[in-house]
Amino acid sequence: MVQGTWIHQTVLLNEAVTALAINPDGHYVDATFGRGGHSRLILEQLSRQGRLTVFDKDPQAVQAAQVLAANDPRISIRHEGFAHLGELGAASVDGVLMDLGVSSPQIDDPERGFSFRHDGPLDMRMDTTRGQSVAQWLETADVSTLSEVIREYGEERFAQPIAKAIDRRRQERGPFRTTRELAEVVAGAVKTREPGKDPATRTFQAFRIFINAELEELQQALAASLNVLRPTGHLVVISFHSLEDRMVKQFMARHSRAVVDRRVPFAEPAPMALRGLKRVMPSDEEVKGNPRSRSAVMRVAERTEAAA
Repeated sequence: MVQGTWIHQTVLLNEAVTALAINPDGHYVDATFGRGGHSRLILEQLSRQGRLTVFDKDPQAVQAAQVLAANDPRISIRHEGFAHLGELGAASVDGVLMDLGVSSPQIDDPERGFSFRHDGPLDMRMDTTRGQSVAQWLETADVSTLSEVIREYGEERFAQPIAKAIDRRRQERGPFRTTRELAEVVAGAVKTREPGKDPATRTFQAFRIFINAELEELQQALAASLNVLRPTGHLVVISFHSLEDRMVKQFMARHSRAVVDRRVPFAEPAPMALRGLKRVMPSDEEVKGNPRSRSAVMRVAERTEAAA
């Protein structure tokens, strides 16, 4: 798919849609439409009675979805994050797909401010119509907050030196305005880095996750999936960094076992809500053709009938 001059290669395309176990007459959710790679393949497998609901916060992604929906009445579009998944109603969906992270058009477009490789406005908002940009947040965030965000969301061991360097740069030269300004300050504060990895990688990840409340939204969406999925419906989640994958793994594991109420020790355990099915990684061939897929992990679970 092409957005301007930026090309997006959908990661684990066939594997993810296969994992949904499509019922042609069913109702499916693409919780992160992006540029519609997964959605298009889902639609190919749906009948005229089938339905697809797509979510995305990015106005450009919504525009792409509107083009697709213009001639296809099976599609419903929601310009909002998938934290709103629960609004679809109980047991109303046969499968939910979440492809987390940032799309290639977002990364490659300098105007979006996601990448340290391209100089552009320091924005990083998924939804450019609302909320604070990273540049605006950096004007007021104190050193303690900066350090905590960089450490927790970027898993960066140099969080404190980076936070202090950011604060020193603000005091000396004023607010940050561009991605290059931030990347240069971070590079000066990071003493060592893994071979082939830019010093700014973890800090940019941390600020993006924080400014978009990505982990909080994922937590809400995972919880909502238990309510909206019908019995035997599949939950398919593709993650791109350890924070996301850990959250998904723990969620699926927690709900894939019976729950004992310790206050009532002789009562029957509450039945498990999910059945973990599998974990899938990109093939060597896919990673070779699309290096950005190398960190992807897909986890699949099925909504159990007993808990519904």
